[in-house]
Amino acid sequence: MELIYVIEDDENIRELITAALASYGYQVEAFEAAEPALEQIVKDRPSLAIFDIMLPGMDGLEAIEEIRRTPQVSGTPIIVLTAKDKEFDKVIGLDRGADDYMTKPFSVLELAARVRSQLRRESGKDHQLADRLEEGNLVIRPETREVFLDGSLLHLTLKEYELLKYLVENKNRVVTREQILNQIWGYEYEGESRTLDMHIRSLRQKLGDNGAELIRTVRGVGYRFYGQEKED
Repeated sequence: MELIYVIEDDENIRELITAALASYGYQVEAFEAAEPALEQIVKDRPSLAIFDIMLPGMDGLEAIEEIRRTPQVSGTPIIVLTAKDKEFDKVIGLDRGADDYMTKPFSVLELAARVRSQLRRESGKDHQLADRLEEGNLVIRPETREVFLDGSLLHLTLKEYELLKYLVENKNRVVTREQILNQIWGYEYEGESRTLDMHIRSLRQKLGDNGAELIRTVRGVGYRFYGQEKED
């Protein structure tokens, strides 16, 4: 049975999420602050964590960064719940290490779908990986999930890594938004969700001055990664 951490200071929301996930057969451990969750996360090794951003004491973003710095649990899928709905706030959340986000108020059915998607992605990973992928000065090492640009390690979130790897594996081909969402997130987003666009924007920034040239938008269709020539 998968263990899910829920870190939410609003008692009503915490109990709602706990009851909803328990009804789907998940084991749920709930916390009203980040500190006690971080104290036992290495011991429990949860399959997934759901963090509110605005928490008493350490906020959710600080806690996520701490998890990403802890080798034993650094790959834990994390979904952020936030009352902030500005695009900038969402980008910050994804950039600090979240894999997905939902804004309040939210549907428990959609939350459950996103939880299932994250867990499915984790359980279905192929461990028969190539040693490395190279595109010019960009090197991807699937075994360790590391990405290097000009020899320097890029600090990518799990979803940023998976997205970049998928685009590189399909270099010079146009991949549709639907293909990317199904491959990386495992389900199609409803409404006007900009999660994919924000991941693309963050990736371009981390790839430096050539980010927009490497990952190009094909208007109305999707994205295309352009292979680059290796510099001498």
